[in-house]
Amino acid sequence: MKDKYIDLIEQSFDFPQDEFSVEDNELNFHDIPLMELIKQYGTPLKITYLPKISQQINRAKRMFNVAMAKVDYKGSYNYCYCTKSSHFSFVLEEAMKNDIHLETSSAYDIHIINALYDSGIIDKDRYIICNGFKRPQYVENIAQLVNDGFTNTIPVLDNKEELDLFEDAFTKKCKVGIRIACEEEPKFEFYTSRLGIRYNDIVEFYKAKLKNSKKFQLKMLHFFINTGIKDTAYYWNELSKCMNVYCELKTICPELDSLNIGGGFPIKNSLNFEYDYEYLTEEIVAQIKNICQRNGIEEPNIFTEFGSFTVGESGAALYSIVNQKQQNDRENWYMIDSSFITTLPDTWGINQRYIMLAINNWDKEYQRVLLGGLTCDSEDFYNSECHTNAIFLPKLEKGNPQYIGFFHTGAYQESLGGFGGIQHCLIPAPKHIIIDRDKSNNEYYTRLFAKEQSYRSMLRILGY
Repeated sequence: MKDKYIDLIEQSFDFPQDEFSVEDNELNFHDIPLMELIKQYGTPLKITYLPKISQQINRAKRMFNVAMAKVDYKGSYNYCYCTKSSHFSFVLEEAMKNDIHLETSSAYDIHIINALYDSGIIDKDRYIICNGFKRPQYVENIAQLVNDGFTNTIPVLDNKEELDLFEDAFTKKCKVGIRIACEEEPKFEFYTSRLGIRYNDIVEFYKAKLKNSKKFQLKMLHFFINTGIKDTAYYWNELSKCMNVYCELKTICPELDSLNIGGGFPIKNSLNFEYDYEYLTEEIVAQIKNICQRNGIEEPNIFTEFGSFTVGESGAALYSIVNQKQQNDRENWYMIDSSFITTLPDTWGINQRYIMLAINNWDKEYQRVLLGGLTCDSEDFYNSECHTNAIFLPKLEKGNPQYIGFFHTGAYQESLGGFGGIQHCLIPAPKHIIIDRDKSNNEYYTRLFAKEQSYRSMLRILGY
């Protein structure tokens, strides 16, 4: 009878997979034995596997370059990393090894750009795409970049009034973009995105404010679909509408030469995850080219702003099961040594599902369980996965600790959880380690980025 945990996984999925394998009934992540990390650092533990960041960047570059070559696309492809997905220095340093560009969201982001420049990690020729609503401090910081010679800084107008703020702050000529306010998905709560300028207003706004400007030059049209890049009529319709605006603008604005399609590539959140990245990439490039050909204009340079795709699959969170609570005949709780609300806030905020696997005891019998966090909050739980409305883990045995891992958690969780700040119920933020590989022998090595949060740091913030 096949009732062991390894039997369940092998019968449910194509396993092992690229990043997951099992040796001596213990899980490896990118060929790294996770039990060794737990023995060295303990749990709860956050990890970042740096090589995955570069792999994802180069994967996207390769797909777009192949797609462009297939249709003889004349424009260039430019990969931007949106810093809001993870602002950590080690993430930015790894990403920038791959000749990419950056996208910012707020005033403090610009200080990261300056820090990267001061460290010699970027030069002033990188594209810096400045999105988001522009408050005065953000405008001032963007102006500092432009006035200091960051020649490819492109503030993207989120509303028509922002241009007046730029006029007063900028002393040098500046390239600008315009964000289109796309229509939302039909089932969404609103009809039109709150971000950007309405389709019908863009051409007239250009004629009135930008066409004869001596300071600003329209270079980019930007659009982003909240649902991400999907093979749906809704997505292709919004792309087509955006391209029609681009073509109309291009006929009266020869300087316009770039289309920013934002982000939207998903990451693997289940062992049976399926997504045809190559097809979607080729279809996007082909549709843009076809619309341009029909309108008799040059194809634009394509920009993307991949955040989760860049950094998401590099991260993991490891926990211990510290207790088992049988609350009734059907509900058996495994309690973790941390909190989902504080360490994986998307699990309760937007019901995000991740790949969840046992780290050890793959040769033990399994059972259906619920996972509970340490806070006294009824929402601090995890009870299902993408592929099934249930969770299965090895049965617990006295004296044999059980460890579990949540994988591909590298995007947004630290910023949403308030890294280094006050945590719900004062549950401390876990240790965070960085994993990289030695280029000479491909051996992995680790370093501690952050210790477990201390009570002193929390009390200091609280004024004690």
